[in-house]
Amino acid sequence: MKNLFRNINAKIVLIVILAFLFGWQMGHRDVTVKWATYRPTVSVINKEPPKNINIDFKLFWDTWDLLSRTYLDKKAINPEKLFYGAISGMVSALGDPYTGFLPPEQQKFSKEDLNGSFEGVGIQLGFNKDKRLIVMAPLDGTPAKQAGIKPQDLIVKIEDKDTTNMTLPEAVSLIRGPKGSKIDLTIFREGDKDTRLFTLTRDNILVKSVEVVYKDTKSGKKVAVIKLSRFGERTNDEWNEAVSGLISAGSEAVILDLRNNPGGFLEGAVFIASEFLEGGDVVLQENSEGQRNAFKVTRTGKLTKMPAKVLINKGSASASEIVAGALQDRGRAQLIGEKSFGKGTIQEALELERETGIHITVAKWLTPNGRWVNDAQGLDPDVKIEIDQEDPAKDPQLDKALEMLE
Repeated sequence: MKNLFRNINAKIVLIVILAFLFGWQMGHRDVTVKWATYRPTVSVINKEPPKNINIDFKLFWDTWDLLSRTYLDKKAINPEKLFYGAISGMVSALGDPYTGFLPPEQQKFSKEDLNGSFEGVGIQLGFNKDKRLIVMAPLDGTPAKQAGIKPQDLIVKIEDKDTTNMTLPEAVSLIRGPKGSKIDLTIFREGDKDTRLFTLTRDNILVKSVEVVYKDTKSGKKVAVIKLSRFGERTNDEWNEAVSGLISAGSEAVILDLRNNPGGFLEGAVFIASEFLEGGDVVLQENSEGQRNAFKVTRTGKLTKMPAKVLINKGSASASEIVAGALQDRGRAQLIGEKSFGKGTIQEALELERETGIHITVAKWLTPNGRWVNDAQGLDPDVKIEIDQEDPAKDPQLDKALEMLE
C-alpha cells in the first residue's frame, strides 16, 4: 500500500484499536545469560546513537546490572523482555496512547486486526478523553456483542488486572486467546452504580468490511444500505464488489452506515470518499510545523450523483470520521445519528526487525473546511437521533435516513 508520507516501506493507519509505548532503540543486542552466576553478559552492536543526541547511558546499564545481580527471582530476568520494556518505556514519556512500540506478539495482533481475522471476543478498543480503556464498538455476531457489551463501556479489569495506565496492545494481548477459552471483563457503564462482570468465550472472529442490504422507502424507492465496519486490507476490493452490486440491483439512493467503525487505513478513507465526491479535497494533513497537505479525490466515483445519507455514532472514529467529515463539509451528504468519537491524528505503521513494529503519530488530520476532530470532540450530526437502548431492535437513525431520501 502506497505510503502517503515518506519514501519508506510503511503503511499509514488511523487506528483507535492500536496504541502502545515506544522508546529510543539503543541498538540491536545479542543477549545471553549465564545462569550459573545469574548475571547476563550483554554484547551490544549498533552502539552509535542518532546524530544530535547526547545521552549518558551509564544509569541504564547500572540499573540493568543491579537487577541482574540482586533481583530475587533470577529466572524471571529475561533479557529480551527487559530490552523491549526499555524501548516501550521510552515512548510512554510522550504521553500519547496512539504512539507505540509493538513487540512481536502485539505486532502479530496488529496485522490480524487489519486483515480482519483473529481469535478473541470481538471488541474494538480505544481510549476516552481521560485515557481510560473503553469499548469503541462490539463487532456484530461476536461473543462481545451477543453478551450485551456496548460502545463506550469502560473496561475496569481484564481478568484480575486493573486497566488503569494499560496500553492497547497490553489489553489486546490479555483479551485475545484460543477459541473456546474464557475471559472475564469487569465493565462500568455510564449511569450504573456498580460494575458488571462479563464472562466471554473466545471464538474465531472474521470481520467482513462491507455488507449491503436493501430497503424500500414508503414511496417504494429502492435504497442500498452499505454497512462499512472497518478500513482494512480487503476493504477496497469488498467495496468495489458492493458498489457494482447495488448499481446492478437498480438502487436509487444509498445510505452509508459508519456506525461503530473505528477506522483503519487513511488510504482506504480517501478511496471510499472518492466514490461520492467529484474532485476536490477529502482530508487535510497538518504536520508538527503547521504545514498542511491536501489529499484529494483519487478516482472517478460511481456514486457521485446518487442521493446519499451517512449514519454515525459514538463508535465512528478516525478514518470513518474522515469520510463523514468530507461528505459533510463538501455538502455531499447529511450526517444522521450521534456525535462521533473524535480522533484526529494520523499514525504511521512501520515494521521493524525481530518481527516488531512501531506506530508513530505523525500528523493531525482536518476536514476539508479545516476542522480538527480530536480529544473526543467528534463530528456533530446534521440530524441528531439517539438509539433507544431499551429497544435495540428499532433503528430510528436508519428510519430517519430512509425518510429523508423519499
